[in-house]
Amino acid sequence: MPARDQLSSYKKKRDFSRTPEPKGEALKPGGNRFVIHKHHATADHYDLRLEYDGVLKSWAVPKGPSYNPADKRYAVETEDHPLEYIDFEAVIPKGEYGGGPMIVWDTGEWVPMGDVEAALKKGDFKFRLYGQKLNGGWVLVRMKPKPGDKKSNWLFIKEKDAAVDTERDILAERPESVKSGLTIEELEASAVAEAAAEPEPSPGKAKKLAPSRVKGAVKAAMPAKLKPMLATQTAKPPRDETGWIHEIKFDGYRTLAMIKDGAVKFLTRSGLDWTKRYGVLADAFAPLACKEAIIDGEIVVVDAQGVTHFSDLQQALSDNASERLTFFAFDLVHLDGYDLSKTPLLDRKKLLRNLIAPVAGPRSALHFSDHVGGDGMVLYEQAVELGLEGILSKRETSTYVQARSKSWLKTKAVLAGDFPIVGYTESAANGGLGALAMGRWVEDELEYAGNVGTGFDAATMKTLLERLAPLKKGGIKLEGMAKDVIPVQPVLTAHVHYANLTADNSIRHGVFKGLREPEFSQSAGAPARKRLVTDADLASISITNPTR
Repeated sequence: MPARDQLSSYKKKRDFSRTPEPKGEALKPGGNRFVIHKHHATADHYDLRLEYDGVLKSWAVPKGPSYNPADKRYAVETEDHPLEYIDFEAVIPKGEYGGGPMIVWDTGEWVPMGDVEAALKKGDFKFRLYGQKLNGGWVLVRMKPKPGDKKSNWLFIKEKDAAVDTERDILAERPESVKSGLTIEELEASAVAEAAAEPEPSPGKAKKLAPSRVKGAVKAAMPAKLKPMLATQTAKPPRDETGWIHEIKFDGYRTLAMIKDGAVKFLTRSGLDWTKRYGVLADAFAPLACKEAIIDGEIVVVDAQGVTHFSDLQQALSDNASERLTFFAFDLVHLDGYDLSKTPLLDRKKLLRNLIAPVAGPRSALHFSDHVGGDGMVLYEQAVELGLEGILSKRETSTYVQARSKSWLKTKAVLAGDFPIVGYTESAANGGLGALAMGRWVEDELEYAGNVGTGFDAATMKTLLERLAPLKKGGIKLEGMAKDVIPVQPVLTAHVHYANLTADNSIRHGVFKGLREPEFSQSAGAPARKRLVTDADLASISITNPTR
């Protein structure tokens, strides 16, 4: 298979003028090296890459490898990577696909235990690793796909052999890179220090863009007003691998920036002129290399965690603190005498990126709103965990219409929270577990918070029942619990996604997402700090966080 076909997905997701990642050109079949990268995008995860057929076959393993065969690590198959990636260690710039630091956590050679093609096709892929940290037999077992799944999901498991060690936590014991000796935190700190030591380049004007060469562009006068294109709300984002892109949904004011002869006018969604209200934000548009343009975007205030909150924006406007405002640009409708509304979305966004890139910096008030392709549920799950407003999904070929359209979809994020498990119900028809009863600590008192009956498969049910059974002794029936609820000691904590809370503070439309395990020992029933150990964040998607 030609290299351009095997690496097309990899290349499509990256702008190699902005990321230090290798582009990958030559095909060199025959090697048997492997690498495990530790990668911090919005959350730590590990990437297993095996050299095969001239590329690196890759799986994202959120929780990382374990020497304990009982630990069945969830892994999602990702795009093939070029061989040059095997020793890649750097910080991918924020805003780029997979933005964040990446270290070579382990490397060495691997040997298949049987025919590779047959094993991958069967979904039972066994091999041996001879690395600096990992050794012995391992297996990747493909999971049964769920409706709508577009990626192959696997389990990464240690084979039972002499290398097994059920007490050893190799991730905590050896967090450093085998290439540089740096931890991922040290690599990131080093990159930050180097950037701080260099003076930030002054924003400069870009070379003149040529909208006339873009497909669908029509010569036309710039309109004085424009109705923004609106998205149709949907319960779940599209999960197709192709044809859709996905963006973060910001929590601010939808705004059209109308630029003409060096001046910018800000129009609200309803057409009101709020230029004066947004104060010095207009200064960020002055260096743009265009005579006229219509840029669609969102005006927000970004907090220290990179999250936007409408209340923060309202406060900034109330305080006349326009220096706190940021404009995230996601579409370009008109540029220098050309109407781009009939131009495919991806071409419009490419023009927009090129227009903004020369003036956007870490402390700039103007930013390009980037996107990712593939399964929209990955970005959606991450948006929920980060407490974001939701995501927008757009057809790559969509034109810009001044109306609500199904070519643009918005999926609002549900709520996420941690609740102690205070009981459960049994159901033979459902595989043994009916629902989990949730609690809530109010000061030092435990209150009942409703039941959660979805989100667990057969394997998860079995594990939960095994862990809950010993906790029945000492369980307390809380006020509001149904008769069929079996109370347990509130030792385990569930991570739950839910729509909202009812009037009596019960969880509504809850979905179990995993358990949070204690970071330190605790007495039974005592509240403790937790860390998520299942359904970890898989996406290598960075949320831009301007440091102004």
